[in-house]
Amino acid sequence: MKKIFKINKIATILLVLVVAFSSCTKDLDIVPKDDQDLLGEDFFKDESAYKELLAGVYANLSLTGVDGPGSSNIDGLDAGTSQFGRVLLYLQTLSADQMIWSYENDPGTREIQRNLWNADDPIILGMFGRSHVTIAFANNFLRETTDAKLAERNVSEATKADIVKFRAEARLLRAMSYYYMMDLFGQANFTTEADAINDQPQAYNRQQLFDYVESELKAIEDDLADPMANEHGRADKAVAWTILAKIYLNAEVYIGQDKYTECIDYSKKVIGGGYSLATNYLHNFMADNDVNSAYNEIIFPLISDGIYTQNYGPTTVMINGSVGSLEANGAALGVGAGGWGGALRLRKQFVQLFDASVFNNDSRNTILSAGRNIEITDISDKDQGFILEKYSNATSTGGFGADQTFVDTDFPLFRLADVYLMYAEAFLRGGAGATQTEALNYVNMLRTRANNPQNNLTASDVTLDFILDERSRELHWEAHRRQDLIRFGKFTGGSYNWAWKGNGTNGIALPAELKLYPIPAASLASNPNLSQNAGY
Repeated sequence: MKKIFKINKIATILLVLVVAFSSCTKDLDIVPKDDQDLLGEDFFKDESAYKELLAGVYANLSLTGVDGPGSSNIDGLDAGTSQFGRVLLYLQTLSADQMIWSYENDPGTREIQRNLWNADDPIILGMFGRSHVTIAFANNFLRETTDAKLAERNVSEATKADIVKFRAEARLLRAMSYYYMMDLFGQANFTTEADAINDQPQAYNRQQLFDYVESELKAIEDDLADPMANEHGRADKAVAWTILAKIYLNAEVYIGQDKYTECIDYSKKVIGGGYSLATNYLHNFMADNDVNSAYNEIIFPLISDGIYTQNYGPTTVMINGSVGSLEANGAALGVGAGGWGGALRLRKQFVQLFDASVFNNDSRNTILSAGRNIEITDISDKDQGFILEKYSNATSTGGFGADQTFVDTDFPLFRLADVYLMYAEAFLRGGAGATQTEALNYVNMLRTRANNPQNNLTASDVTLDFILDERSRELHWEAHRRQDLIRFGKFTGGSYNWAWKGNGTNGIALPAELKLYPIPAASLASNPNLSQNAGY
C-alpha cells in the first residue's frame, strides 16, 4: 500500500518560521513578512518536529504562503510569480514552442512567451528567489540536525536513524535547486549549512555548480531510501539518479564536455529501480496520479492537493487554463465549466507534430481543434489556436478532485518515460554502455503505451531529430522543452522558428545570449559577487 507524505498545515506554518532567517532573503533584496527569530528549542521537544521541519523544505516546492493560495511569505515575491512549479513551467515551456498564455497583462508572461525578458522580469525573480529559499530551508534543516545538536537534545537512536535519511533528502532538494539555477541562469548564490547565516554568499558559475551537484548527489546516495520505498512526495535514490542523468545529458551545454556514457549509466540505474510505465498515458496527469498506475511511473512529483496545498501551481494553472473559450469544457476536466476562459492555447508548431494519421488515436494527442484555426495571429483572441486536454482534475475511476479550482493533480517533475528517452538520445549521441536494441525498445514501449500503430520503429526511424520531436509528443507541458531545444541547438538562432518566437508572428531568430536568463537586478544589487549574464 502506498504511503503518503502529507505537506500539511504544520509544514505551512514552517514556511513562515523558517523564512524569518535573514539568509533566506539577504541575497534576494526582499523582506520577509514574518519577523520571528530562529526556531526555539521548545520546537524540538517532540521528536516528530524533525520530520515536520523537513516537510517545510518540501512545502516550499508547492506553497507560497500561509494566508491562502494568493499569499506570499516573502515581500517582493508574488504568489503568482514565485510558485516553484509554475515559474519553472513558464521558463521552460512558455518560453518555447508549445504553449501560449492569453492574458498578457499578467506580470512577466508577455515577456517570457515573446522572448523579450530582462533582468526586472518578476517571473525570473520568482524562480531565482524561490529556488534560493529552498536552499536556505535545506541549510537550516541541516544546521538543526548535526550530531552535536541531536546529542544536546538527547534525541533517541530511532529518530537519529530517521534523520540520516532526512538529511540526505534535504541535501537532494538543495542540489536540485542548484541544478535548476545551473540550467536556467548559469550562476547561483552558493551557500551550505557550513556558512554563517549572514555571510555574503559566494557566486558559483556553471562549472562549479555542475561539480557540486554531481558530487553532492553521489555523496548522499547510500543514505537515501531505495527507489519507490519512500513515502509519496519524498525523494529517494531514483530522484538523485534522474538529476544526474539530466546533468550528464546536458553536460555539453553546461560545461562543454561529453558525458553521454554517464547519462546512460544513471538512466540504467533508474530503469532498474522497479518503475514501469503507467497503463494509460493520461493516468500521469489525473487527480489520482498518486495512487493510480502512474504511481509506478512518476519518479518525483510536486504535490498538489485541493484541500491541504491550495496553490496557483502548474497543474492548477494548466487545468483551469486548458478550458477553451469556445468549448467551456471545464466540467470534463474537473474544474468550473468555464475554467479560466481560454487562458492557454497551443502554438502551431507543436500541433503539427501530431499531423500524421498515426497520431489520430495516439493517447498523447489530446488536442481539441473543432471550430478553431491553428494560427494565433492575435494572442489576446482566445478563440484562435487549438487547446489541450492533457491534464485534468478527474480521477481514473470516474471521480473528481476535492476542489473545482485547486486541483488534486500532482505535477510529474520526473517520470520514467523521460528516462527512456534520455537513454535513447544518449545512445544516439555516442554514449557507451547502451544497446541499439534497448534504445529502440524503450521508444517503442512509449508508442505501444500510447496506442500508436507505429510501434515497431527501426534504427533508421529513430534519429536525433526524431527523439527531439518524440520528447515533445511525450513530455509536452512538463517543463522540459526549452532545455531540449537548447541541447539540440534550436532554441536560439533562426534554424527553427515558432509562432511568436522573438515577438514575430511567425517567429524570428533569437540571439545566443537568450540560452540563459538574466540574473535578477534585485539579486545583483544585493550580492556584488554575482555578475550579469552576457547580453543583458
